[in-house]
Amino acid sequence: MAVRIVSFALLIAAWSVGSQLAGQRMLPDPQAVALMMFEEARSGALAFNLGATLARVAVAFVLAMVVGSIIGLVMGRYRIADRFGDPWLVVLLNLPALVIIVLAYVWAGLTETAAIAAVALNKLPIAAVTVREGARALDRGLDDMAQVFRMSAWTRMRHVVLPQLAPYLAAAARSGLSLVWKIVLIVELLGRPNGVGFEIGVAFQLFDVTKILTYALAFTAVMLVIETFVVQPLERHASRWRPRTA
Repeated sequence: MAVRIVSFALLIAAWSVGSQLAGQRMLPDPQAVALMMFEEARSGALAFNLGATLARVAVAFVLAMVVGSIIGLVMGRYRIADRFGDPWLVVLLNLPALVIIVLAYVWAGLTETAAIAAVALNKLPIAAVTVREGARALDRGLDDMAQVFRMSAWTRMRHVVLPQLAPYLAAAARSGLSLVWKIVLIVELLGRPNGVGFEIGVAFQLFDVTKILTYALAFTAVMLVIETFVVQPLERHASRWRPRTA
């Protein structure tokens, strides 16, 4: 904790020095950003826009994880499905996020559905690929045991498949969350009337660097809290059965 505090203090000091060198217009100092953050919070705008963005992140993340995990599990378990779906995954993995977002808006209009679908489609192939590797590594002996004991499909999924896939699901969730919230900001910048990305876009048009930093830092802080207190503990819990290396 002491090292983290020292590191944070050095970051603030470097920011202050950089502000003095670059000028307030190019790089506002921490006090100016903190003051604007307080004003935005007091007016309710900060909470409203953070809430709108977090709602899109949550819906797109859950949708991508559920659909991507199902696709990855099927592809990892059945060779014909893997051969059929692999070209689709390769295309989606290499298609730029901006292209998917623009096409979603062109085809479906500037709607909430198009925005969430574009974000989920960008995350989906990463979840599918990660879970597919986990499905390929499943212990076939445990499958045979489940058949011998005549386990139902749900019991087999719950007690045989999911525990083995847990580390891969946790890895897909952690990497996917960091990707989803960044893409959500682009989606909001291009076609939504609220959210952190929208506010940053408006501030960019006005060359308001203070407001850009205010919303960027506020949202980054929220995502760091989620990463530290939700995602990382879940990942450690999912991987608790693995032996630790020295």
